[in-house]
Amino acid sequence: MIAYLNDSVVWWHWIIVGLILIITEMATGTFISLGLGVAAIIVGLIILLLPMGLVYQLLLWIILSVFLITALFKWFKAQPTVSDSGQSAYRFDTPGTVTQAIHPHQRGKVSFDTPVLGNTDWHATSEHELPEGSRIKIVEVNGQLIEVAPLKS
Repeated sequence: MIAYLNDSVVWWHWIIVGLILIITEMATGTFISLGLGVAAIIVGLIILLLPMGLVYQLLLWIILSVFLITALFKWFKAQPTVSDSGQSAYRFDTPGTVTQAIHPHQRGKVSFDTPVLGNTDWHATSEHELPEGSRIKIVEVNGQLIEVAPLKS
């Protein structure tokens, strides 16, 4: 059986199998079929230049497949979230200054040292009495209204 396959498996069989696996990858999106397909195409090109037996072809394909799949998973690994915008603790450490006095549970205005959700000036509320010029920090973001608290020095 192996002797028959040694004579009947030629380089273009590997290329065809590789292309089929790459097309399969388009439907699955797992990178496994892509690694197997690219490895098969490489094996096809290698045996075109350097003929070898089927056992060596399969061994080369397995080694290349493992290497390529591992490389693809490392290259395309899940990336951490770049922006924490909209997260529950978004910019709670951002300091700012009260620009219009805030009385408990009433609106005032604040200005932050760095933009918060794209803007430095915000309407804000607080549970504390905050005169103009007070240093503050974010406690909670509620849509277009920010709740602040005094910044402890």
